Amino acid sequence: MRIAMVGLGKMGANMTQRLIEHGHQVVAFDLSEQARSTVAAFGADPATTLEELASKLEAPRVAWVMVPAGEPTSSTITTLAGLFEPGDVIIDGGNSNYKETAPLVETLAAKGIALVDAGTSGGIWGLKEGYCLMVGGTDEAVAIAEPAFLALAPEGGYAHVGPPGAGHFVKMVHNGIEYGLMQAYAEGFEIMAEAPEFDLDLHQISAIWRYGSVVRSWLLELAERALRPESGFDQIEAVVVDSGEGRWTVEEAINRGVSAPVISSALFARFASQKKDAFGLRLVSALRNQFGGHAFTTADGTQGGETFTPK
Repeated sequence: MRIAMVGLGKMGANMTQRLIEHGHQVVAFDLSEQARSTVAAFGADPATTLEELASKLEAPRVAWVMVPAGEPTSSTITTLAGLFEPGDVIIDGGNSNYKETAPLVETLAAKGIALVDAGTSGGIWGLKEGYCLMVGGTDEAVAIAEPAFLALAPEGGYAHVGPPGAGHFVKMVHNGIEYGLMQAYAEGFEIMAEAPEFDLDLHQISAIWRYGSVVRSWLLELAERALRPESGFDQIEAVVVDSGEGRWTVEEAINRGVSAPVISSALFARFASQKKDAFGLRLVSALRNQFGGHAFTTADGTQGGETFTPK
């Protein structure tokens, strides 16, 4: 099929290449001339504007939008909708909030244009391993775009999970689970790192756990890579950002009355990591000192054991 890819970042560019490798024709657009040149080198047909992109497609037109979630995605979809015709399909492949999908679906449907939401997982490994695709949309619209989904996903890694919005909803929960899994691995390895009496080789342990262990997973394989002696792991700072999906999952759990302590804890751990001098942790230290005389550390690195009395 002939399909457009809008947004040629790491994932968009790799998806473009994978589509071409599977026999599809891709019209590619990005604001960056360098990005357009990069995908042109492996066979994409570059477009310098969205108007040019639309003109290079045949009905029913299909365009995959792979730009940052939020306003960039919504404005891009709105612009494309103004260039497309009834029967055409626009795919939102970013990690958009499913609640933002509904009004766009209605707006486009009024013009006879379908919006399909494709929760996309695979990151920088997707080109080689394929992308897990969780797709929401009408049966008719998904059927039009399905050849692209089948090319991008590994065998068994694509499903039409429900109506419009369902794809982003499932991907949101997927990322919430991801938060919890990563946090569990991180905590377990930190406990072992704090046991110097055993002189544990954490890289070795991560390697053997990949074979036969009930905790084996692709995340564990990535942990093994990160813990290799030559990986530079010691240079990584303990700051973990949250891109939104985790907190959206926690919000959904609250709104739907679902107990989700693991995902919630993982989200809050990320918040704590983003504040090197977190007020709350400083207060905990001060309170422990006030009621129990426990040692505290001041800004200059010195420790005190007597009760701290504010000046």
